[in-house]
Amino acid sequence: MIVDSHCHLDRLDLTQCGGSVDKALQQARNQGVSQFLCVGISLETLPEMMTIVDQHDDVYASAGFHPLEDMRKGLDADALKRWALDDRIVAVGETGLDYFYAKESAESQREHFITHLKIAAEVDKPVIIHSRDAREDTLAAINQYAGSAAGVLHCFTDTWPMAKKAIDEGFYVSISGIVTFRNASELRDVVKKIPLDRLMVETDSPYLAPVPHRGKSNQPAFVREVAQYIAELRGISLNELAEATTDNFQRLFLRS
Repeated sequence: MIVDSHCHLDRLDLTQCGGSVDKALQQARNQGVSQFLCVGISLETLPEMMTIVDQHDDVYASAGFHPLEDMRKGLDADALKRWALDDRIVAVGETGLDYFYAKESAESQREHFITHLKIAAEVDKPVIIHSRDAREDTLAAINQYAGSAAGVLHCFTDTWPMAKKAIDEGFYVSISGIVTFRNASELRDVVKKIPLDRLMVETDSPYLAPVPHRGKSNQPAFVREVAQYIAELRGISLNELAEATTDNFQRLFLRS
């Protein structure tokens, strides 16, 4: 069984995956996907997202404020903590730093990122981190503020030294369909080096559909193709890759 460790079910293009979230999830289950983590990016949209999560026993949720939301609104730290304490929430995030798209809001991004890390440490839940063109600041914040529950660098596209430093801090590294893209040769080299007990797979759907679906809206069913590609890249069976990444997901998010 495979886990989609990062998806946005409330943002799926339902016209391309059966017409409903239920059908999208069933299509994924038919491909051997056993669990899903629906990741929050805005506290304003979280209640609506949770109406989806609450209908499915195999779907888990996180609560967070995406760094690109900094361009539009501030973070209500008290509300974030209330959500983080909810038993239905298994992680804090998506949070982090994005200097590629929003370098102008770097200062508030750092403040919000640190707030997420502190709250995650307080409630003893892992944190889901988005980092783009912000390697040093991301690692510095992790080193100073991450709690013992650590977390995951999601949709990782950076260097091996960054991955290694995060792993040394207790973090996992999650790989999306980007690894299948023609221009992702450096990422493929990194994926070969990540210890199997620190690796996860994801879709980040509806974004970043893997080859051969590139250009289409992504969906959770496609995580099987991401896992298959990574297994072949590492020279192991899909079953071995699936078992390891599922164990990693359950160890980090479900404490099992």
